Amino acid sequence: MTSFHLPPTGFGPGSQPTDEDADLAYLALPSGMRTYSTHVPEVADAVQVAAATGLMARIAAACDTCARTGETVAFDISDLDEANRRLLAETMGQGEVSMRLRGVPALMAQESVFAGVWSVAGAGADRIEVGPVPAAALARAFAPFRQALTPTGRKPEGVVNAPALLAELIEKSATWRAGDEPHVINLSLLPHTEEDLVWLDRMLGEGAVTILSRGYGNCRITATATPNVWRVQFFNSMDTLILDTFEVTTMPPVALAAREDLEDSAARILEVLEAIR
Repeated sequence: MTSFHLPPTGFGPGSQPTDEDADLAYLALPSGMRTYSTHVPEVADAVQVAAATGLMARIAAACDTCARTGETVAFDISDLDEANRRLLAETMGQGEVSMRLRGVPALMAQESVFAGVWSVAGAGADRIEVGPVPAAALARAFAPFRQALTPTGRKPEGVVNAPALLAELIEKSATWRAGDEPHVINLSLLPHTEEDLVWLDRMLGEGAVTILSRGYGNCRITATATPNVWRVQFFNSMDTLILDTFEVTTMPPVALAAREDLEDSAARILEVLEAIR
C-alpha cells in the first residue's frame, strides 16, 4: 500500500457555492447596434409636399448614378418650405456617420439612414449630397487647424518608438497616390508609451475634419495636418478603446459609403416614395 491518497472529489474550498457567489457579476456584453428599419412618413396632402417627393426621386436617381460612375451630386434645399423640409427630414433621418468640418464656412455633415446620402449645413450652405463622402470633407481634410511640426533637438523623456513611426508616416504621406491601398500602422499591436502618442500628435498636427461613425460601438476618425494621414480609433459599446491606428489614405474606408450601399439606398428611397404616393 502507498501512503499517497487522492483527496475525495467534490469537497474542499471552491467546490461549493458561497454567499459571495449568490450574485455573480458578468461583464456587460456589447449592445445597441444600429440597424435599418423602413420608416414611412404620414402624408395628408401629397400635392403640398410634391417638392420634397420630387427631390427624393432625384436623390434616388443620383444614388444609382453614383454607384455606377462615382459621380457626386449636390441638391440645394434652402428654398424648400416648412412642410417639405419636415417631410424630407423625417424621411432621411440620421444614419451612423457624422462629420465636423472646420474652415469658412464651418460645416456639419450628417449621413441619413440611406447610406451615401448626406445632409450638409453651415453658414450659407443647406444641401443634400449624394456620394461616398461629402466633397468638402475631401477638399478640407488636411487644412491645418493645428500645424504639423518638424522634430528638432532632443526628444522629450519617455518618447521611445514615436520617431520611427513618424518617419514611416511622413514617407508614406509623401509617396501615397490616389488608388493605392491604405497604409495602416496598428498602434494596438506595437509597443509605445503615452509620451510616444502625445509626441506623435504634436508632430503630425490636426486637420480640419473630424468624423464619428456609430455602429457596433464607435469609430472616431481625425484628419492630421499631414497630407493623407488619419488617426482612426475604434471603441466598443462600453467606450473602451479596442483598436488604435494611423491610416495613410485619402479617406479611411470606414467613413465611405460603398457602391453596394448606394445601390441599396436608391432602392429603399424608391420604396418609401411608393408608399407615400
